[in-house]
Amino acid sequence: MCLAIPGRIVEMDGQSAHLAVVDVMGVRRRVDLALLQEDAPVPGDWVLIHVGFAMSKISETDAIDQMQTLTMLGETQAAMEEVRGYGLEDVGKDQSGRRLKQ
Repeated sequence: MCLAIPGRIVEMDGQSAHLAVVDVMGVRRRVDLALLQEDAPVPGDWVLIHVGFAMSKISETDAIDQMQTLTMLGETQAAMEEVRGYGLEDVGKDQSGRRLKQ
């Protein structure tokens, strides 16, 4: 099943204009915003994410509804596995995978 997962933009990536840090149920990952150039999201906005790309902006109400739907379908764990498997490095790690000092 293809999952579209809601996440809230926490911050924009300082090195790449089309990347942002997004929080999905406590997991923070970098997500590509390139598909949303015409209506670029900003920190605090909610987006639907699929395979590491923000596909559309959504309201917080829609984000909550989407997570409830995923929970009802028993797909929450699969959604979190998808988030963790985007292939974009974890926030808080350098390029070699070592944790950065916070």
